Amino acid sequence: MIKKPLYALLIISLFCSSAVAKIAEDQIFAIGQLKPVASILNVKVGEKAPDFTLTSTSGNKVSLSDYRGKKNVVLSFVPAAFTPVCSDQWPGYNLARELFEKNNAIILGISTDNTPSQHAWTQQMGDGGIWFPVLSDFYPHGATAKAYGVLRPEGISERAIFIIDKAGVIRFIDVHDINTRPNLEVIIKALGKLN
Repeated sequence: MIKKPLYALLIISLFCSSAVAKIAEDQIFAIGQLKPVASILNVKVGEKAPDFTLTSTSGNKVSLSDYRGKKNVVLSFVPAAFTPVCSDQWPGYNLARELFEKNNAIILGISTDNTPSQHAWTQQMGDGGIWFPVLSDFYPHGATAKAYGVLRPEGISERAIFIIDKAGVIRFIDVHDINTRPNLEVIIKALGKLN
């Protein structure tokens, strides 16, 4: 018998393969195949995560330290709005909201795009957009991605996941092949180890 959380992950994975269809094809920019990883990490598991304050699509300032002592944080760096894999990745997190909340976790989505572009893009990801804060690392350009060591030479971030516990310590890092979506099951399992 398939356990409920695993069944949910299976359904989400199937959905994500067709999630790009929710955004009109003519609004997706095909960037082509990129070098899988083109940066060098500045942080490692067991270290305090660099704090930051970025503007969200709601116009509010959000800091990593806002969640200290309250929630585990999943930083989800993605390269660029309106690109195929990025437009596939975050809608899956919409469907998995309950799994993140069960692990007392919030996602902070980050890209080097400007806020208006992020807003337009995320509003197309289902009813009401995205449930988690989407943050702009636009100016100074890529400063947060650079602090973590995931800013690529072309000025976009890697596709990377950092899981940070309530104490502000990095517990999991996945600098993923930029051309593919990270495995949601791996992220949820890593979060489960924190509780």
